Amino acid sequence: MSIEVLPVEGLPVFHPGDDLAGEICKKIDLIDGDILCIASSVYSKSKGHIRTLDEVVPSEKAKEIAGMCGEDERFIQVVLDQTEEIVLEYPFVLSKMSSGHVGVRAGVDNSNVERGHVIILPPDPMAAAEEIMERVREISGKDIRVIITDTCGRSFRRGQTGVAIGWAGMDAINDFRGDHDLFGRVLEITEEAVVDEIAAFSNFLMGESNRGVPAVVFRNCPEWKGHNELYFEPECDITIKALRKIN
Repeated sequence: MSIEVLPVEGLPVFHPGDDLAGEICKKIDLIDGDILCIASSVYSKSKGHIRTLDEVVPSEKAKEIAGMCGEDERFIQVVLDQTEEIVLEYPFVLSKMSSGHVGVRAGVDNSNVERGHVIILPPDPMAAAEEIMERVREISGKDIRVIITDTCGRSFRRGQTGVAIGWAGMDAINDFRGDHDLFGRVLEITEEAVVDEIAAFSNFLMGESNRGVPAVVFRNCPEWKGHNELYFEPECDITIKALRKIN
């Protein structure tokens, strides 16, 4: 297996109403089977998922949390607006969103956007990935796979890494259960989160500051079979259960 990884360079700064998939197709000739990773921030900017802080009226809850965390209370209100459940309030807000994704400050970001504005995650990341996939097919006639990425910290480790928050054209999990290892033992619990692994490497090429590469193509990735249950069911998520006791 030899996988080619291609950063999509030369893309413009995106604004609401811009054709993100169209601009990507201008910069790279996609082929059937490619996996296109797109930073959630650039998708959100193209769709206008942006809030102006001066227009945000903070609630008493936002003021309370902002006081504890030392954050702008308007920023915290935007976080609360995107949050289905507050898992942790301090020392930072850890949010569970309607998509199932759990992230610090609900993924609200004030980097790579005009001052006084913040970017929010796509409300439906799975639909976002599907939309990009269909738009590329419409423009180029190519059948590709799409991952919408975001960056997250990890428990027990420093640093952030890319994760998949939406995907289309593939299963999230490569399910090895029932397969056999090199010595013939049946695998009982092995489920590989392939979309997260690909998202993480795409983030390595995208960068975290001003590199300006919001899309990365993976070429010659094999197909895999599995399922899309990337997020734990509530009764199985021991981390959230533990944090609820702290909050």
